[in-house]
Amino acid sequence: MHLRENSHLYHLHEMHYAALAPLNLLANASKALHNSPFSPLAYTGFGRHMAAAAELLERVTHRYGKPDFGITHTHVKGKDVTIYEEVVMEKPFGDLIHFKKYGNIKQPKMLIVAPMSGHHATLLRGTAEALLPFLDVYITDWKDARNVSLLHGDFHLEDYIHYVIEFTKKLEPDVHLMAVCQPSVPVMIAASVMNQTKDKATPRSMTLIGGPIDARINPTKVNKLSMEKPMSWFEQHMITRVPFNYPGFMRRVYPGFMQLTSFMALDPDRHINAHVDLFNHLVEGDGESARAHKKFYDEYLSVCDLPAEFYLDCIEQVFQKFLLPTGNFVYEGKKVKPEAITETALLTLEGELDDISGVGQTEAAQTLCSGLTASMKKHHMQKGVGHYGIFNGRKFREHVVPIIVEFVEKHND
Repeated sequence: MHLRENSHLYHLHEMHYAALAPLNLLANASKALHNSPFSPLAYTGFGRHMAAAAELLERVTHRYGKPDFGITHTHVKGKDVTIYEEVVMEKPFGDLIHFKKYGNIKQPKMLIVAPMSGHHATLLRGTAEALLPFLDVYITDWKDARNVSLLHGDFHLEDYIHYVIEFTKKLEPDVHLMAVCQPSVPVMIAASVMNQTKDKATPRSMTLIGGPIDARINPTKVNKLSMEKPMSWFEQHMITRVPFNYPGFMRRVYPGFMQLTSFMALDPDRHINAHVDLFNHLVEGDGESARAHKKFYDEYLSVCDLPAEFYLDCIEQVFQKFLLPTGNFVYEGKKVKPEAITETALLTLEGELDDISGVGQTEAAQTLCSGLTASMKKHHMQKGVGHYGIFNGRKFREHVVPIIVEFVEKHND
């Protein structure tokens, strides 16, 4: 029996957007009018201000759908190579996507395990793009839980781990795993299980980036919220049911819009200032800066729902009971033993300024994987970057990618 949940929350959210739809259309029309080369207003300061205000209003009342990866080419050893997306495996809660290169190019296989944390896997577009020149890249493309019928049942943290193992087996042999943030825990568990059972598809290496392997270390605001509230609070305040206008009608979910609100509330001034900057860029005609802002927020504001049982499992098992670092995590009835990892090399990466997973939380995997020799383990903390900078952006491309590629190539033979 579930505790009483916030059952009306999603319906209020849908009503909110329905009420704003006419305002969004009006803002779009006003933007078109004041930007039109046929309108005299477009050539005045007043017109530019009105167009900027209308575009800002349109964006804050807009519903953002799932973006495309949009990766069409890369460069391998100085040559332009065409990329096309291939669905390697399709499952109810997530697909395995391959960024397939045109031509007979042999590179180490890297499976990027994306977080199921309220954003689409496309948030890792920059991660995949930076690795494509050097590696044969695959990615987990998790589905929005509101679009998954109840006929497919629940999806727990254990199911997530099973998906990782299944995807890894699909790509055998010689697969390398990368986990960005939240999936560091299930990926490490999957590697532990496959090492324990001496599975022939055991990954050659795993790269864990900014993940809560041991959330007791340097807890952040996100960690503290998860630790301080009882599970009953999360059930009652964070869980709701999908409304009738979606395929997942009546599925219990942690809505993506709530996750987004929580993250933005951590630093509201930064997001407000960013939109003020966008307004000024639009008025000044600074198209490049405006495009960069819109590109980031189009992705950041595109959210998806999590299965409630998966979200609650993560809160309880990762952030409250710390089952993995205390040696008490159980998968399919057996205790998980990270010390049994002997065949999967370990690379851990952290950002000096990470405010989501505190410094040291990911590095804890180095101690837990005591069965690995020193030559099979490496840790790197990137100076001057926060949570997103450790897997995206200039410093990631220039400093972190070479470390990942070198590590993967070393342990690919």
